Amino acid sequence: MNNKLTKKDIEELQKEFNYRKGPLTMEIAHEKMVAAAHGDRSENAEYKAAKSNMYDNFKRMGYLIKMIRSAEIIDDVIDNTAGANIGNKLLIKFEGSDNIEEIELVTTLQVDIINGKFSIESPIGRVLFGKVIGDTAYVESPDGNYKIELVNIIK
Repeated sequence: MNNKLTKKDIEELQKEFNYRKGPLTMEIAHEKMVAAAHGDRSENAEYKAAKSNMYDNFKRMGYLIKMIRSAEIIDDVIDNTAGANIGNKLLIKFEGSDNIEEIELVTTLQVDIINGKFSIESPIGRVLFGKVIGDTAYVESPDGNYKIELVNIIK
């Protein structure tokens, strides 16, 4: 499955990758070299920490490359969507409740469910993307199925 990302998201991923590949890798390699000079590597905590940092950095670089290469650029989709869109705050009402909740539609990189930021790839984001005020949507999620109404869109 490809992550739906904007060109800006890809640029941010590429920027982080370039930093990790160049300056950070060199910094970690230097730390590892300095720690190795302290002697016995089997009991050298600094060396083990530097080695672990290098592994974590390479692991993150692999993730970044995978995200960049498998991304589906959606700038055209965003530009041609008239209803609820990425970056919009949506006021929604769950069926059977009078409470109105505010959520924001975002791409995968900006997800923060605690602060109400839902990806357009999440169950709720997928059904709301492109909807207009007054539309209702049926959400099928691992937590259960429910119906919501789009009350307002704040651009």
